[in-house]
Amino acid sequence: MEDRRNGIRRGIVAGIALIVQVSWIYFMFYRLSSYYQLVTVITQLLSVVLALKVYGKHTNANIKMPWMFFLLVLPLAGVIFYTLFGSRFSRFFTKRRYKSIYGIFDSILISDRSVLNELRERDSVAFGQSYYISKHGKMPPYKGNKIRYFSEAYEGIAAQKEDMKNAKNFIFMEYHAIEDSESFRELEDILVQKVKEGVDVRILYDDMGSIGFVNTSFTKKLKKKGINCRVFNPVIPILNIFMNNRDHRKITVIDGKIAYTGGYNIADEYFNIVNPYGYWKDTGVRIEGRAVDNFTIMFLEMWNSIKFDINKKEHIDRLLNQADYFEGEEGIVQPFSENPLYEEKVSRNAYINLAKSANDYLYIMTPYLIIDDLLNDELTMAAKRGVDVRIITPGIPDKKVIYSMTRSYYAALAREGVRIFEYTPGFMHAKQHIADDKYAIIGTINLDYRSLYLHFENGVFITDNPVILEMKKDFESVFEQCEEVTHNYSSDRSTVLRIRQCILRLFSPLL
Repeated sequence: MEDRRNGIRRGIVAGIALIVQVSWIYFMFYRLSSYYQLVTVITQLLSVVLALKVYGKHTNANIKMPWMFFLLVLPLAGVIFYTLFGSRFSRFFTKRRYKSIYGIFDSILISDRSVLNELRERDSVAFGQSYYISKHGKMPPYKGNKIRYFSEAYEGIAAQKEDMKNAKNFIFMEYHAIEDSESFRELEDILVQKVKEGVDVRILYDDMGSIGFVNTSFTKKLKKKGINCRVFNPVIPILNIFMNNRDHRKITVIDGKIAYTGGYNIADEYFNIVNPYGYWKDTGVRIEGRAVDNFTIMFLEMWNSIKFDINKKEHIDRLLNQADYFEGEEGIVQPFSENPLYEEKVSRNAYINLAKSANDYLYIMTPYLIIDDLLNDELTMAAKRGVDVRIITPGIPDKKVIYSMTRSYYAALAREGVRIFEYTPGFMHAKQHIADDKYAIIGTINLDYRSLYLHFENGVFITDNPVILEMKKDFESVFEQCEEVTHNYSSDRSTVLRIRQCILRLFSPLL
């Protein structure tokens, strides 16, 4: 509890400092515009020029609209905020640095063309998706992997602990949020024991995601116990556009042979130790085999983005190619990552590809439903083609404003035949899509702008593996616990509600 209070206090101090800095910048501009009419004219002209620049950018129209509105309606504030947060220049140096680091790792994973060729011959849909992820996500597909699905987070973490106990060489953990509480205690004991046995143990967590869960001494405590720990993108009271890009990944890699991922972080609420939002529903997967190399590379990219400490290729090589090939295991597994500093939005497009290719059904679990027009169109078009499209969202929200935004998207989907379900026992936090008993994506990627455009994410594309039927069985079980709300949103809405929802949707890409 004390860690949570300290973290919240640190966040409040940083927030107040940022507000003061923005207010000071605005005040200085305002003073200038008050005394010098020329400055006012220049600001207004600049706002028009920037609005035209935004309009001409090759990016999503839903992201353009709020910036254009902001620039034209509030020129002074719009120019300031766009310069700080919206322009390419605001990320130029960060982007250049990350590209240099990622460039080192991009060439390490070599795609096995035989896997793609096999997909091309027997399943054009799977081939198209896999080829796209390989080319633009730099992560190849693999055969011969064992996959296990966990319909509950506590099942996943229990299996994770058992595998950690058997680690011989290294354990890498990367999470958006870690809480120094009951959920982490047993893990910590295992990790400390593995350090004593000579295992290389590393933990990477996002500072913003963990700010209410740990205090500043957490990293020091782990390092004293021999656990190498790094904090991604520390929250500091200085204006910085990169603060908006968080590490939302959830990855554990053990000896380069086993990997875990899914929706759950390492905090009490994810395992229903506490229930602030009713029952917390989360899922995950365990992967054993050569596909684990993709996860190892994902971790090393983020680890070295904080402090680059790989100088020899041999150091990387000893962490890769450690897993066995399991003959007879069905299907293809392709772990992939999302990098917000790149123009290509791999996760968003992978979801779009799944919606486009579905013929029988498309089932989705997501905590948030804040999507752009293209995703909306593909989901509704699938429904119009006769595909059974169902989306499960929370029955109890964790963020009320975001929940209102999520519900603002129901009507456009419901009117075109998409079925909406709310998980009545509590909070739906799982992030997974399945289609036609043949294709699935599971991981950390929410259906919202933050996941699809701003965060570092990870997912797994799976095709033709029996685990997809296990996921379907879980969906069917969850549907029985949900309330279908489609009919509530398929009819006309009141004028006041429509206006409120339009305003929420206009600014949703900026939140």
